[in-house]
Amino acid sequence: MHFDLRQSARVLVSCILITVFTLPPSLLAQTHVVSPADLQREVMTATRARQNDIDNVKQFFSSKAAEKVLKSTHINPEQVKAAVSTLSDAELAQLASRTGKAQRDLAAGTLSDRDLIIIILAVAALVLIIVAVR
Repeated sequence: MHFDLRQSARVLVSCILITVFTLPPSLLAQTHVVSPADLQREVMTATRARQNDIDNVKQFFSSKAAEKVLKSTHINPEQVKAAVSTLSDAELAQLASRTGKAQRDLAAGTLSDRDLIIIILAVAALVLIIVAVR
């Protein structure tokens, strides 16, 4: 008996090809871990959260006090409001949290007008700096 390497290689390749072509494609296909419906739901939730944050920050800058402070320091309020939309999700969420806290503190009477002016200027400067750096 003589061992033929070529013949063995042919038999091996034939077996592999037969196995690959006889298996159903569903066994070879990768299944998705996340369903498309779950993915769409998560995207919609993130979109709603981002829009809510944008609305909250724009509302903060639309207040009479904020517009007065921005105009007195020669900062265009519309430019700041437009720049808010260009922030990343994380930056926007953090900014919305801070402006919400400032609004609650002002409503509760724990902030003075001077404190509010400082907060408005700091937030506006932060927004403009982030947008300018990009």
